[in-house]
Amino acid sequence: MEVRDVYTVPSFTHKSDQLSVSVIIRCLNEQDHIGNLLQAIKEQTNRPEEIIVVDSGSTDQTLDIIRAFGVVAAHISPNDFTFGRSLNRGCAIAKGDILVIASAHVLPVDKFWLSELVAPFIHPRTALVYGRQIGNHLTTFSEHQVFAQQFPEESNFIQKTPFCNNANAAIRRSVWLSRPYDEALTGLEDLDMGNWVLQNGYHLAYNANAAVIHIHDETPAKIFNRYKREAIALKRILPDSHLTFPEFIWLWLSNIVMDLLRALKQIKFVSSVREIVVFRTMQYFGMYRGIHDRSVMTHEMIMRFYYPRMPARFKRMKKNG
Repeated sequence: MEVRDVYTVPSFTHKSDQLSVSVIIRCLNEQDHIGNLLQAIKEQTNRPEEIIVVDSGSTDQTLDIIRAFGVVAAHISPNDFTFGRSLNRGCAIAKGDILVIASAHVLPVDKFWLSELVAPFIHPRTALVYGRQIGNHLTTFSEHQVFAQQFPEESNFIQKTPFCNNANAAIRRSVWLSRPYDEALTGLEDLDMGNWVLQNGYHLAYNANAAVIHIHDETPAKIFNRYKREAIALKRILPDSHLTFPEFIWLWLSNIVMDLLRALKQIKFVSSVREIVVFRTMQYFGMYRGIHDRSVMTHEMIMRFYYPRMPARFKRMKKNG
């Protein structure tokens, strides 16, 4: 009989493992979403010991909302921001055994989200867990397809590939202390950590029951920027990564065609055709440009990636050093 390296993780409805939990939320101008997320965390069956919001220069009402909920606020200057550095700032403050990481524009689908995200840590070799992501009415048709591909309905508690996503994830604090997130990467600090976890003999788990709605409402320029900076990071993490021009054309056209066929089947063709073409064009053109980018990462590039419409006061901060 074949012996498989798998195990079953029950729903986390008990506290037998006694693991304390800290939630770390990355945030920038999230007044439309942060309050909903904080309220949802407050209503979880497994309440965290602390919530830490790492803000990177919000100029809207975000900080007022954070103060109203009485959570810990940490700050990082736009001049210093990267995803890895922001996460490390929050992780350094956190005291929990398990560090739950969430983007400010996600929303748990139910009150069991946190319990399910922490559940796989009952296995002592599990170092990193990530949960499912789905879209809502603001999500483009193509990104719904991306979510469905990357975050399937079936869980995988001993994943063999390094993919994970820090919009909805958790890491064992002892693992983070051994190896913090790479602060020099322009993105994919989560995949980089997943790669390190697997190379060092730990488990990386995907729990589809730990689901959130990921609210992306991006302009075409932001979609391009997101995929370009992730491709630049991918090239650094996995130097053999490549995307030739014929491959770019094939991926671009084939995904547009597949999305259009799915939209036609779902009777959404007319309403989705433009956004399909725009999303897939920005996605794969951004990937292609990022993979082939050979420039040295500068402060100006970082600011363009993370702050494409930089407020005037940030420009003054940069000018004044």
